[in-house]
Amino acid sequence: MENCAVRGKLTDECHNYIRVLVPWDSQTLLACGTNSFSPVCRSYGITSLKQEGEELSGQARCPFDATQSNVAIFAEGSLYSATAADFQASDAVVYRSLGPQPPLRSAKYDSKWLREPHFVHALEHGDHVYFFFREVSVEDARLGRVQFSRVARVCKRDMGGSPRALDRHWTSFLKLRLNCSVPGDSTFYFDVLQALTGPVDLYGRPALFGVFTTQTNSIPGSAVCAFYLDDIERGFEGKFKEQRSLDGAWTPVSEDRVPSPRPGSCAGVGVAALFPSSRDLPDDVLTFIKAHPLLDPAVPPAAHQPLLTLTSRALLTQLAVDGRAGPYSNTTVLFLGSNDGMVLKVLPPGGPSGRREPILLEEINAYSPSR
Repeated sequence: MENCAVRGKLTDECHNYIRVLVPWDSQTLLACGTNSFSPVCRSYGITSLKQEGEELSGQARCPFDATQSNVAIFAEGSLYSATAADFQASDAVVYRSLGPQPPLRSAKYDSKWLREPHFVHALEHGDHVYFFFREVSVEDARLGRVQFSRVARVCKRDMGGSPRALDRHWTSFLKLRLNCSVPGDSTFYFDVLQALTGPVDLYGRPALFGVFTTQTNSIPGSAVCAFYLDDIERGFEGKFKEQRSLDGAWTPVSEDRVPSPRPGSCAGVGVAALFPSSRDLPDDVLTFIKAHPLLDPAVPPAAHQPLLTLTSRALLTQLAVDGRAGPYSNTTVLFLGSNDGMVLKVLPPGGPSGRREPILLEEINAYSPSR
Protein backbone atom coordinates (compact mmCIF):
# COMPACT_ATOMS: atom_id res chain seq x y z
CA MET A 1 0.00 0.00 0.00
CA GLU A 2 2.81 2.43 0.87
CA ASN A 3 4.66 1.87 -2.40
CA CYS A 4 1.40 2.32 -4.28
CA ALA A 5 0.71 5.63 -2.55
CA VAL A 6 4.27 6.81 -3.24
CA ARG A 7 3.56 6.28 -6.93
CA GLY A 8 0.77 8.82 -6.69
CA LYS A 9 -2.20 6.46 -6.55
CA LEU A 10 -5.30 7.00 -4.42
CA THR A 11 -6.08 4.70 -1.49
CA ASP A 12 -9.05 3.14 -3.30
CA GLU A 13 -6.79 2.26 -6.22
CA CYS A 14 -4.25 0.52 -3.98
CA HIS A 15 -6.35 -2.44 -2.83
CA ASN A 16 -5.97 -5.96 -4.20
CA TYR A 17 -8.63 -6.32 -6.88
CA ILE A 18 -9.07 -9.88 -8.15
CA ARG A 19 -9.09 -9.71 -11.96
CA VAL A 20 -8.31 -13.32 -12.90
CA LEU A 21 -10.16 -16.36 -11.52
CA VAL A 22 -9.97 -19.32 -13.91
CA PRO A 23 -9.78 -23.12 -13.57
CA TRP A 24 -6.19 -24.28 -14.06
CA ASP A 25 -7.34 -27.90 -14.19
CA SER A 26 -10.08 -29.98 -12.60
CA GLN A 27 -8.47 -29.60 -9.16
CA THR A 28 -6.99 -26.09 -9.15
CA LEU A 29 -8.02 -22.46 -9.55
CA LEU A 30 -5.70 -19.63 -10.56
CA ALA A 31 -6.45 -16.28 -8.92
CA CYS A 32 -4.59 -13.07 -9.77
CA GLY A 33 -5.00 -9.64 -8.20
CA THR A 34 -3.72 -6.13 -8.77
CA ASN A 35 -2.03 -6.16 -5.32
CA SER A 36 -1.49 -2.39 -5.02
CA PHE A 37 -0.17 -2.05 -8.58
CA SER A 38 2.16 -5.03 -8.13
CA PRO A 39 0.08 -7.93 -9.52
CA VAL A 40 0.46 -11.43 -8.10
CA CYS A 41 -1.12 -14.83 -8.76
CA ARG A 42 -1.86 -17.76 -6.49
CA SER A 43 -3.28 -21.22 -7.08
CA TYR A 44 -5.98 -22.69 -4.85
CA GLY A 45 -7.54 -26.12 -4.48
CA ILE A 46 -11.05 -26.05 -5.91
CA THR A 47 -12.60 -28.03 -3.05
CA SER A 48 -10.41 -26.86 -0.14
CA LEU A 49 -9.88 -23.26 -1.34
CA LYS A 50 -6.45 -23.48 0.31
CA GLN A 51 -3.41 -21.95 -1.35
CA GLU A 52 -1.18 -24.42 -3.17
CA GLY A 53 2.44 -23.65 -3.94
CA GLU A 54 4.16 -20.28 -4.01
CA GLU A 55 2.95 -16.93 -5.23
CA LEU A 56 3.63 -16.14 -8.87
CA SER A 57 4.22 -12.84 -10.58
CA GLY A 58 1.03 -11.48 -12.09
CA GLN A 59 2.78 -9.34 -14.68
CA ALA A 60 1.29 -9.88 -18.17
CA ARG A 61 -1.31 -12.15 -16.55
CA CYS A 62 -3.22 -9.54 -14.56
CA PRO A 63 -3.45 -5.75 -14.97
CA PHE A 64 -1.71 -3.38 -12.57
CA ASP A 65 -4.80 -1.17 -12.37
CA ALA A 66 -8.29 -2.53 -11.65
CA THR A 67 -9.71 -0.23 -14.34
CA GLN A 68 -7.57 -1.80 -17.07
CA SER A 69 -9.06 -4.57 -19.20
CA ASN A 70 -7.91 -8.17 -19.21
CA VAL A 71 -8.93 -11.67 -20.26
CA ALA A 72 -7.45 -15.04 -19.33
CA ILE A 73 -8.12 -18.66 -20.21
CA PHE A 74 -6.30 -21.98 -19.82
CA ALA A 75 -5.91 -24.12 -22.94
CA GLU A 76 -4.05 -27.44 -22.94
CA GLY A 77 -2.32 -26.62 -19.67
CA SER A 78 -1.09 -23.13 -20.57
CA LEU A 79 -2.48 -19.76 -19.49
CA TYR A 80 -3.36 -17.41 -22.34
CA SER A 81 -3.78 -13.87 -21.08
CA ALA A 82 -4.21 -10.42 -22.57
CA THR A 83 -3.76 -7.21 -20.60
CA ALA A 84 -1.38 -4.32 -19.96
CA ALA A 85 2.02 -5.61 -18.85
CA ASP A 86 3.42 -2.49 -17.20
CA PHE A 87 2.58 0.17 -14.61
CA GLN A 88 1.99 2.86 -17.25
CA ALA A 89 -0.31 0.54 -19.27
CA SER A 90 1.73 1.32 -22.39
CA ASP A 91 2.72 -2.30 -23.11
CA ALA A 92 -0.38 -4.20 -24.22
CA VAL A 93 0.33 -7.90 -24.50
CA VAL A 94 -1.15 -11.22 -25.58
CA TYR A 95 0.83 -13.71 -23.53
CA ARG A 96 1.20 -17.45 -22.92
CA SER A 97 2.72 -18.84 -19.74
CA LEU A 98 2.55 -21.43 -16.93
CA GLY A 99 2.42 -24.43 -19.25
CA PRO A 100 4.57 -27.05 -20.93
CA GLN A 101 5.24 -24.80 -23.93
CA PRO A 102 7.63 -21.83 -23.93
CA PRO A 103 6.27 -18.42 -22.89
CA LEU A 104 5.36 -16.25 -25.87
CA ARG A 105 4.13 -12.68 -26.23
CA SER A 106 2.95 -10.23 -28.87
CA ALA A 107 5.37 -7.68 -30.32
CA LYS A 108 6.20 -4.92 -27.84
CA TYR A 109 5.18 -1.32 -28.60
CA ASP A 110 4.08 -2.23 -32.14
CA SER A 111 0.80 -0.50 -33.05
CA LYS A 112 0.31 -2.83 -36.02
CA TRP A 113 -0.19 -5.67 -33.55
CA LEU A 114 -2.07 -3.87 -30.77
CA ARG A 115 -2.94 -0.19 -30.38
CA GLU A 116 -4.46 0.73 -27.02
CA PRO A 117 -6.64 -2.39 -26.90
CA HIS A 118 -9.54 -3.03 -24.53
CA PHE A 119 -9.81 -6.81 -24.13
CA VAL A 120 -13.29 -8.31 -23.84
CA HIS A 121 -13.25 -12.10 -24.26
CA ALA A 122 -11.01 -15.12 -24.89
CA LEU A 123 -12.02 -18.43 -26.44
CA GLU A 124 -10.34 -21.76 -27.19
CA HIS A 125 -11.52 -23.31 -30.45
CA GLY A 126 -9.81 -26.01 -32.48
CA ASP A 127 -6.08 -25.41 -32.92
CA HIS A 128 -6.32 -21.78 -31.80
CA VAL A 129 -7.02 -19.41 -28.94
CA TYR A 130 -9.07 -16.37 -29.96
CA PHE A 131 -9.00 -12.92 -28.35
CA PHE A 132 -11.81 -10.40 -28.84
CA PHE A 133 -11.14 -6.72 -28.18
CA ARG A 134 -11.56 -3.18 -29.41
CA GLU A 135 -8.65 -0.90 -30.23
CA VAL A 136 -7.74 2.41 -31.82
CA SER A 137 -7.65 1.74 -35.55
CA VAL A 138 -4.39 2.01 -37.46
CA GLU A 139 -6.03 1.82 -40.89
CA ASP A 140 -8.30 4.82 -40.27
CA ALA A 141 -5.80 6.93 -38.34
CA ARG A 142 -6.43 9.90 -40.65
CA LEU A 143 -9.95 10.14 -39.19
CA GLY A 144 -8.64 10.52 -35.64
CA ARG A 145 -8.98 8.09 -32.76
CA VAL A 146 -11.52 5.74 -34.32
CA GLN A 147 -12.09 2.46 -32.48
CA PHE A 148 -12.61 -0.85 -34.29
CA SER A 149 -13.67 -4.21 -32.92
CA ARG A 150 -11.24 -7.06 -33.53
CA VAL A 151 -10.73 -10.77 -33.20
CA ALA A 152 -7.17 -12.06 -33.04
CA ARG A 153 -5.96 -15.61 -32.83
CA VAL A 154 -2.79 -17.59 -32.09
CA CYS A 155 -1.89 -21.24 -32.63
CA LYS A 156 -1.76 -23.36 -29.50
CA ARG A 157 1.21 -25.24 -30.99
CA ASP A 158 3.17 -22.00 -31.63
CA MET A 159 6.72 -22.32 -30.26
CA GLY A 160 7.92 -18.86 -31.27
CA GLY A 161 10.27 -17.80 -34.03
CA SER A 162 13.96 -18.22 -34.68
CA PRO A 163 16.79 -16.17 -33.13
CA ARG A 164 16.69 -14.09 -36.33
CA ALA A 165 12.99 -13.18 -36.26
CA LEU A 166 10.20 -13.28 -33.65
CA ASP A 167 12.26 -15.13 -31.07
CA ARG A 168 9.99 -15.72 -28.01
CA HIS A 169 7.15 -14.00 -29.86
CA TRP A 170 4.04 -15.32 -31.60
CA THR A 171 4.56 -16.47 -35.17
CA SER A 172 0.82 -17.02 -35.69
CA PHE A 173 -0.73 -13.76 -34.43
CA LEU A 174 -3.34 -12.50 -36.89
CA LYS A 175 -6.30 -10.18 -36.42
CA LEU A 176 -9.52 -9.23 -38.21
CA ARG A 177 -12.11 -6.52 -37.89
CA LEU A 178 -15.59 -7.51 -36.68
CA ASN A 179 -18.21 -5.66 -38.72
CA CYS A 180 -21.43 -4.92 -36.82
CA SER A 181 -23.33 -2.51 -39.06
CA VAL A 182 -26.69 -1.68 -40.62
CA PRO A 183 -26.40 -2.07 -44.41
CA GLY A 184 -27.77 0.48 -46.85
CA ASP A 185 -26.78 3.32 -49.14
CA SER A 186 -24.81 4.74 -46.22
CA THR A 187 -23.64 1.95 -43.91
CA PHE A 188 -24.11 2.75 -40.21
CA TYR A 189 -21.46 1.16 -38.00
CA PHE A 190 -21.51 0.00 -34.40
CA ASP A 191 -17.75 -0.23 -34.05
CA VAL A 192 -17.13 -0.50 -30.31
CA LEU A 193 -17.30 -4.01 -28.83
CA GLN A 194 -18.59 -3.98 -25.24
CA ALA A 195 -19.34 -7.63 -24.39
CA LEU A 196 -19.32 -11.07 -26.00
CA THR A 197 -20.70 -14.52 -25.21
CA GLY A 198 -19.20 -17.93 -25.74
CA PRO A 199 -20.52 -20.14 -28.56
CA VAL A 200 -24.32 -20.45 -28.70
CA ASP A 201 -26.35 -22.35 -31.29
CA LEU A 202 -27.94 -19.98 -33.82
CA TYR A 203 -30.05 -21.60 -36.55
CA GLY A 204 -28.03 -24.81 -36.21
CA ARG A 205 -24.57 -23.19 -36.31
CA PRO A 206 -22.34 -22.13 -33.38
CA ALA A 207 -22.21 -18.34 -33.08
CA LEU A 208 -20.93 -15.65 -30.75
CA PHE A 209 -23.27 -12.85 -29.67
CA GLY A 210 -21.81 -9.41 -29.02
CA VAL A 211 -22.94 -6.00 -27.81
CA PHE A 212 -21.57 -3.11 -29.87
CA THR A 213 -21.96 0.65 -29.51
CA THR A 214 -21.25 3.67 -31.68
CA GLN A 215 -18.12 5.82 -31.42
CA THR A 216 -18.07 8.18 -28.43
CA ASN A 217 -18.38 11.24 -30.70
CA SER A 218 -21.29 9.77 -32.68
CA ILE A 219 -25.04 9.47 -32.16
CA PRO A 220 -25.55 7.23 -29.08
CA GLY A 221 -26.59 3.78 -30.21
CA SER A 222 -26.22 0.09 -29.43
CA ALA A 223 -26.57 -3.13 -31.40
CA VAL A 224 -26.44 -6.86 -30.88
CA CYS A 225 -24.64 -8.76 -33.61
CA ALA A 226 -23.99 -12.49 -33.91
CA PHE A 227 -20.99 -13.96 -35.71
CA TYR A 228 -20.80 -17.55 -36.88
CA LEU A 229 -17.62 -19.30 -35.77
CA ASP A 230 -17.04 -20.72 -39.24
CA ASP A 231 -17.30 -17.20 -40.74
CA ILE A 232 -14.63 -16.04 -38.30
CA GLU A 233 -12.39 -18.98 -39.20
CA ARG A 234 -12.92 -18.27 -42.90
CA GLY A 235 -11.96 -14.64 -42.33
CA PHE A 236 -8.48 -15.71 -41.26
CA GLU A 237 -7.92 -17.01 -44.78
CA GLY A 238 -8.42 -13.51 -46.20
CA LYS A 239 -5.90 -11.15 -47.74
CA PHE A 240 -3.22 -9.40 -45.71
CA LYS A 241 -3.44 -5.61 -45.41
CA GLU A 242 -0.62 -3.10 -45.47
CA GLN A 243 0.19 0.58 -45.72
CA ARG A 244 2.77 1.04 -48.47
CA SER A 245 3.63 4.63 -47.53
CA LEU A 246 3.35 6.75 -44.38
CA ASP A 247 0.34 8.70 -45.65
CA GLY A 248 -1.04 6.01 -47.93
CA ALA A 249 -4.25 4.02 -47.59
CA TRP A 250 -4.28 0.48 -46.24
CA THR A 251 -4.70 -1.94 -49.14
CA PRO A 252 -4.65 -5.74 -49.63
CA VAL A 253 -1.28 -7.35 -50.31
CA SER A 254 -1.10 -9.05 -53.72
CA GLU A 255 -0.85 -12.83 -53.48
CA ASP A 256 2.45 -12.93 -55.38
CA ARG A 257 4.09 -11.04 -52.49
CA VAL A 258 2.89 -13.43 -49.78
CA PRO A 259 5.58 -16.02 -48.88
CA SER A 260 4.95 -19.74 -48.45
CA PRO A 261 3.75 -21.37 -46.29
CA ARG A 262 1.01 -18.84 -45.61
CA PRO A 263 2.13 -16.59 -42.72
CA GLY A 264 0.17 -17.20 -39.53
CA SER A 265 -0.44 -20.89 -40.27
CA CYS A 266 0.10 -23.44 -37.52
CA ALA A 267 3.37 -25.30 -38.01
CA GLY A 268 3.13 -29.07 -38.41
CA VAL A 269 -0.37 -29.12 -39.92
CA GLY A 270 -2.13 -27.99 -43.09
CA VAL A 271 -0.13 -25.80 -45.46
CA ALA A 272 2.75 -25.70 -42.93
CA ALA A 273 2.86 -29.48 -42.38
CA LEU A 274 6.43 -29.71 -43.70
CA PHE A 275 7.68 -27.54 -40.82
CA PRO A 276 7.54 -29.51 -37.53
CA SER A 277 7.89 -26.39 -35.39
CA SER A 278 7.28 -22.68 -35.85
CA ARG A 279 10.99 -22.26 -35.12
CA ASP A 280 11.65 -23.98 -38.45
CA LEU A 281 9.57 -21.54 -40.52
CA PRO A 282 11.49 -19.58 -43.19
CA ASP A 283 12.76 -16.15 -42.21
CA ASP A 284 10.72 -14.43 -44.93
CA VAL A 285 7.52 -15.92 -43.45
CA LEU A 286 8.41 -14.69 -39.96
CA THR A 287 9.41 -11.24 -41.20
CA PHE A 288 6.19 -10.95 -43.21
CA ILE A 289 3.86 -11.93 -40.36
CA LYS A 290 5.56 -9.48 -38.00
CA ALA A 291 4.81 -6.62 -40.40
CA HIS A 292 1.38 -7.85 -41.59
CA PRO A 293 -0.82 -9.08 -38.70
CA LEU A 294 -3.99 -7.43 -40.08
CA LEU A 295 -6.27 -9.23 -42.53
CA ASP A 296 -9.03 -8.13 -44.91
CA PRO A 297 -12.03 -8.11 -45.25
CA ALA A 298 -13.94 -7.75 -41.98
CA VAL A 299 -16.08 -10.60 -40.62
CA PRO A 300 -19.76 -9.96 -41.46
CA PRO A 301 -22.51 -10.52 -38.89
CA ALA A 302 -25.03 -13.36 -39.23
CA ALA A 303 -27.70 -12.40 -41.78
CA HIS A 304 -25.42 -9.42 -42.65
CA GLN A 305 -27.17 -7.16 -40.16
CA PRO A 306 -27.63 -6.72 -36.40
CA LEU A 307 -30.20 -8.80 -34.55
CA LEU A 308 -31.22 -5.68 -32.64
CA THR A 309 -30.46 -1.95 -32.68
CA LEU A 310 -31.25 0.71 -30.08
CA THR A 311 -30.78 4.47 -30.30
CA SER A 312 -30.96 6.11 -26.89
CA ARG A 313 -28.74 7.85 -24.39
CA ALA A 314 -28.50 4.62 -22.42
CA LEU A 315 -26.01 2.22 -23.99
CA LEU A 316 -25.97 -1.56 -23.82
CA THR A 317 -22.91 -2.85 -21.98
CA GLN A 318 -23.54 -6.54 -21.15
CA LEU A 319 -25.40 -9.56 -22.46
CA ALA A 320 -26.22 -13.16 -21.69
CA VAL A 321 -27.89 -15.62 -24.05
CA ASP A 322 -30.13 -18.59 -23.33
CA GLY A 323 -30.06 -20.67 -26.49
CA ARG A 324 -32.41 -23.36 -25.18
CA ALA A 325 -35.32 -21.42 -23.74
CA GLY A 326 -39.02 -22.19 -24.09
CA PRO A 327 -41.05 -25.36 -23.52
CA TYR A 328 -39.26 -27.14 -26.38
CA SER A 329 -35.75 -25.80 -25.61
CA ASN A 330 -35.52 -24.38 -29.12
CA THR A 331 -35.84 -20.63 -28.51
CA THR A 332 -33.04 -18.09 -28.14
CA VAL A 333 -33.56 -15.32 -25.57
CA LEU A 334 -31.23 -12.35 -25.09
CA PHE A 335 -30.70 -10.64 -21.72
CA LEU A 336 -29.19 -7.20 -22.29
CA GLY A 337 -27.82 -4.88 -19.59
CA SER A 338 -27.49 -1.12 -20.08
CA ASN A 339 -25.43 1.54 -18.33
CA ASP A 340 -28.55 3.01 -16.69
CA GLY A 341 -29.31 -0.19 -14.78
CA MET A 342 -31.96 -1.66 -17.08
CA VAL A 343 -32.12 -5.31 -18.15
CA LEU A 344 -33.93 -6.06 -21.41
CA LYS A 345 -35.28 -9.53 -22.16
CA VAL A 346 -35.53 -9.88 -25.94
CA LEU A 347 -36.50 -12.46 -28.53
CA PRO A 348 -34.20 -11.95 -31.54
CA PRO A 349 -35.49 -12.24 -35.11
CA GLY A 350 -35.64 -15.66 -36.74
CA GLY A 351 -36.25 -18.75 -34.66
CA PRO A 352 -38.90 -21.43 -35.21
CA SER A 353 -41.57 -18.83 -36.06
CA GLY A 354 -39.39 -16.94 -38.54
CA ARG A 355 -39.77 -13.56 -36.81
CA ARG A 356 -38.57 -10.60 -38.88
CA GLU A 357 -38.21 -8.19 -35.96
CA PRO A 358 -36.98 -8.57 -32.36
CA ILE A 359 -39.60 -8.68 -29.61
CA LEU A 360 -39.08 -6.98 -26.24
CA LEU A 361 -40.43 -9.44 -23.66
CA GLU A 362 -39.60 -7.60 -20.47
CA GLU A 363 -37.81 -4.50 -19.20
CA ILE A 364 -36.41 -4.74 -15.68
CA ASN A 365 -34.99 -1.92 -13.57
CA ALA A 366 -32.16 -3.58 -11.65
CA TYR A 367 -32.02 -0.67 -9.20
CA SER A 368 -35.73 -0.77 -8.36
CA PRO A 369 -36.33 -1.35 -4.60
CA SER A 370 -39.17 -3.72 -5.49
CA ARG A 371 -36.78 -6.11 -7.26
